[in-house]
Amino acid sequence: MIYPSSVSPLTSLRVIVAADPAAAAELATTRILTLLHSKPTAALGVATGSTPSPVYRALSRAQLAESLDLSRARAFALDEYVGIDARLPQSYRSVIDAEVTEQLGFQRSHVSVPDGSAADLAAAARDYEAAIDAIGGVDLQILGIGHNGHIGFNEPGSAHDSVTRVVTLTQETREANARFFDDNVELVPQQAMTQGIGTILKARSIVLLAFGAGKAGAVARALEGPIEEASPASALRKHSDVTILLDEAAASMLS
Repeated sequence: MIYPSSVSPLTSLRVIVAADPAAAAELATTRILTLLHSKPTAALGVATGSTPSPVYRALSRAQLAESLDLSRARAFALDEYVGIDARLPQSYRSVIDAEVTEQLGFQRSHVSVPDGSAADLAAAARDYEAAIDAIGGVDLQILGIGHNGHIGFNEPGSAHDSVTRVVTLTQETREANARFFDDNVELVPQQAMTQGIGTILKARSIVLLAFGAGKAGAVARALEGPIEEASPASALRKHSDVTILLDEAAASMLS
């Protein structure tokens, strides 16, 4: 069962609680399809990890059913590890190639991922920010949320007006991502290049998904706690068009 959309009295965000991740993914897909039908050249901000994967699978099914051509659309990844070989399956370039470029039929030249192996990381970060601005910005940004409230790799303490840059990952984040590195936290890179919170907030629309009881605390702090740098996702409450899609477990700590 999908509960009706509701607006938290403390935020301007739309919060929708779905029966399960698959139902939430279908809702996100409907939102994306509406955009792509009206604007075939739209720019999507794409996240990686287990949370957005159901969205890409649902979008692939819908694309095939509707014969939707995504060759003119663009995609910008949120982040990438620093120093990782882009050919490794753990690199976000590899994930985006598989889940977005190939699965959805994007032109590879239209899919951008931060260059975490650049010789000059600061320059690469500036270039990435400039590339987003050059196409008029992201139309719809897909987000997940970390257990500590991070969006992208913007860890607690990140300024809400931050731009694309290199960040140091917290031990908590590295431990959470160790499952992608044979459960060996020592293999998880210590740094990443990420779109800043300010970069994310420039997107015209934002859809954040969160599933499971492990995300309930971060969701509650983001939606009902103070808007502060200690809670990166709380910055989304400054945006005018944000939809939060949760399963019942992720919504369990909301008042």
